Amino acid sequence: MHTTPAADRPERLLSTSVLVIGTGGAGLRASIELAERGVQVLAVGKRRAHDAHTTLAAGGINAALGTMDPEDSWEQHAADTLRESYYLADPAIVEVVTKGAAEGIADLERWGMPFAREEDGRISQRFFGAHKYRRTAYAGDYTGLEIQRTLMRRAAELQVPIVDTIYITRLLTSAGRVFGAYGFDIVDGSPVVIHADAVILAAGGHTRIWRNTSSRRDENTGDSFRLAALAGGKIRDAELVQFHPSGILEPTEAAGLLVSEAARGEGGILRNALGERYMEKYDPERMELSTRDRVALASYTEIVEGRGTTNGGVFLDVSHLPREQILAKLPRVYRNLIDLQMLDITEEPIEIAPTAHYSMGGVWVRPEDHGTGVDGLYAIGEASSGLHGANRLGGNSLIELLVYGRITGADAAAYVSGITEVRRDPAAVAEARAEMAGLLTERGATSESPRRLQRALRDLMTEHAGVVRSEEGLTAGLAKLAVLEERVANVTAHPDIAGFDDLAHAFDLYGSLLAARATLECALERRETRGCHNRSDYPETSAELQGNFVWTPEGGATFEPLPEAPESFRALAYATADETVVGKLVE
Repeated sequence: MHTTPAADRPERLLSTSVLVIGTGGAGLRASIELAERGVQVLAVGKRRAHDAHTTLAAGGINAALGTMDPEDSWEQHAADTLRESYYLADPAIVEVVTKGAAEGIADLERWGMPFAREEDGRISQRFFGAHKYRRTAYAGDYTGLEIQRTLMRRAAELQVPIVDTIYITRLLTSAGRVFGAYGFDIVDGSPVVIHADAVILAAGGHTRIWRNTSSRRDENTGDSFRLAALAGGKIRDAELVQFHPSGILEPTEAAGLLVSEAARGEGGILRNALGERYMEKYDPERMELSTRDRVALASYTEIVEGRGTTNGGVFLDVSHLPREQILAKLPRVYRNLIDLQMLDITEEPIEIAPTAHYSMGGVWVRPEDHGTGVDGLYAIGEASSGLHGANRLGGNSLIELLVYGRITGADAAAYVSGITEVRRDPAAVAEARAEMAGLLTERGATSESPRRLQRALRDLMTEHAGVVRSEEGLTAGLAKLAVLEERVANVTAHPDIAGFDDLAHAFDLYGSLLAARATLECALERRETRGCHNRSDYPETSAELQGNFVWTPEGGATFEPLPEAPESFRALAYATADETVVGKLVE
């Protein structure tokens, strides 16, 4: 055995008041709040900030502004969110987000966000699936990209230091309090110790652990779950993952890339390999305009019952629509399919399948400040949990970033200004250092490749914890996971002249394995079908399970009942929902 020269590089020491991990919308919004309050902040990420996952969000951002429908209110927005979560959202978190939404939009406006507007200057708002009123503001089909650009611009004005080549491998804690983080520079491999009095975790979710996913190769690999869990935090609702109905299957490196649901909204038709329009069987009223979870389940059922394509997909066809309409309303879809498959969607159908899209679960957080229960550690954005329950209301993820980015930034500012003494534990740093050195140690013939194990894990999760789960499948998945966990002890990272991506992939694998175990164990305990979570052996919803499964590495999954929604929106949430689809975009 010997270590690579990379392991001998000198350690860099950085210091800041607040460390923000993740440079997408949530991390940037928190960083901006801290900078505006005069608090020293450092934002780090493992991928380029201008290409964060936030940029892929197309549909829009919610707030009950009442610009189009004056009767809308935060209470109605809260009711729609709670109902669509299948009553698994934390009502207190729902209230904070919906009450704070208008302020979040006002922040973006102040910083120059180019919202679509009506002729009289009002912000345009449109329907999104399951909303009672028009409350989704947007900027074409590039809303997330424009939000990221707006936040990047504001952060630059405030001179927020952003280092988007640092991979954080461990949070550093002493006696239940965070004192920084350990990681390395992806470009040159330098180990990095960062001293910080507070840490805000904004490093995304875990949807990359499935084979078909809308996440890119090195994002949403479960980093947040692992960082929080090893620091003493808890994971909530790991099993609640939103599968988007339409991800492409080819080429392999782009499998899971989304075909916008606007394709169905504009009149696209779903057909199986036999040419049958199958949504007639599953939702004859709404057909292709049904909700995300129902369309994904319908497509999955067609595929597993043998009516899918040889690649394991179904067809989404817009070729009957006028060419001008497709080019005007679906420009991104048209261009993507030409680029990736040389497929002209004005002439041929698109082969698609359900794809892992959004982690509705994540790190357990308090409603008031998104603290994790570990002193000085917060989690926001897709890394956190509590707003979405078993089905995310379309357009809510972007507003959540802004509301809790602001609140958490403010709370972290107050927290660090009140600290009177700091304890740093050298043993915590030594443990993180040893973990990294171990991955850079050659193991000869027993050496395992992180990328190969990552592929095996994604196959496992797709087979055993996809759109439909069962006790038999989940138990088999856990047995396979145990074998992978044994093999991971022999993983070796091989840095090369191009950089330290292989070391990053090894830590991605560590995060993915922990996230997979949390997901499988929680899915096994949730013996019901509710929203995105379909159990073939428990097809009914259980009133006893209206609550959350909270997971830790030591304790596994435990059940926590939810508090009742406040009177301000309880009746609205339990009122009969408006299921009409006329004039509404799908989710």
